[in-house]
Amino acid sequence: MSVHTVRGGKRPPGISGGVSYKKNVSDDGSPRGASSHDGSSPSDKMRERAEASTWKLWVLLEANRWVLAGALLAGVFVSMVALGTFDPSPLQEAVATSDPVDTLFQAYVTAIVTGVTLVVTLNQLVLSQELGPVGDQRDKMEDSLAFRRDVEDVLDAPVSPVEPAAFLQELVEESCSRAEALADAVADSPDAELRRRTREYVDGLTENADAVTDRLDDAEFGTFDMLSAVLDFHYSWKVFQARRIRNEHADSLSDEADAAFEDLEATLAFFGPAREHFKTLYFQWELVNLSRAMLYAALPALVVASAMVVYYDAQAFPGATLGVSNDVLATSAAVTVSSTPFVLLLAYILRIATVAKRTLAIGPFVLRNVDRPGERNDE
Repeated sequence: MSVHTVRGGKRPPGISGGVSYKKNVSDDGSPRGASSHDGSSPSDKMRERAEASTWKLWVLLEANRWVLAGALLAGVFVSMVALGTFDPSPLQEAVATSDPVDTLFQAYVTAIVTGVTLVVTLNQLVLSQELGPVGDQRDKMEDSLAFRRDVEDVLDAPVSPVEPAAFLQELVEESCSRAEALADAVADSPDAELRRRTREYVDGLTENADAVTDRLDDAEFGTFDMLSAVLDFHYSWKVFQARRIRNEHADSLSDEADAAFEDLEATLAFFGPAREHFKTLYFQWELVNLSRAMLYAALPALVVASAMVVYYDAQAFPGATLGVSNDVLATSAAVTVSSTPFVLLLAYILRIATVAKRTLAIGPFVLRNVDRPGERNDE
């Protein structure tokens, strides 16, 4: 199979086979938008591209959601104990006069019932988009099969992998192969700058591709490991770089090199919709997990909140433990248990919202300021 044409003649939306690339030069003959080198490209790893600190992104994305929720609940308990310990008016006296505990847990009972019901209902509405009549399901099936056939044409494979991680891994490896074919196609070009920039581009792409494929080897769908790996394949910037090099050196490209650029761009363009599809499925998977977790947590939270309303009084927990009043410990523990559904909601939504924000655009668009020598780009 030659690298000169996209296998099967299939091109994703946004990749046109009939586009004429003209050299974009300034009045002095230098390429517009060209930098002296491409080394100022943003990092391939998402956490290095982000402005947030590494630990913050680890909390938002990588940390186990149950562990994060447990840490947040521990913080709630410690904070409540500290406030109760240093409060100048003892809790027992406050309960005897105005009963703030009863008022607080009445609000908790209402919030748990309405809040959990509302969140689970909204999640089910999102998931219900997958339901529909047989005609809609058939259209989805045909679209899925058509996309798989297009990818199989690119991969030159009779059948593409069925596992999401393996499917994306094949696309990344094919991008790597076509990048090497591109390097070979420009190896004999008389344009030294084209050879240098292409070699740097190919080396960066293959290094990134190798790292991503290694991480996808053991990744399973339903875990964040798979999504985290593919988010580190910065395909949108690679599409932009390929198009820029191709445009700025159009006069130096042979037909073979031009076709190699087109093949690589087409392969990278298939990665975009594939990643977005599996990202959407992952979000649905996480919403199911969130609904189930909130339902599991809602019952004990409701029981504890109701018990504090019905049974708690100023003499319910006399004495102290380790110098801390038992009524403060009991009330703090009850607040922690009653807060569990909302903390679980926070833990899951933080990851979903962070991933959604950082993957809003599809294709060669980068929704951040990108500084390059001699050029400002706000794609």
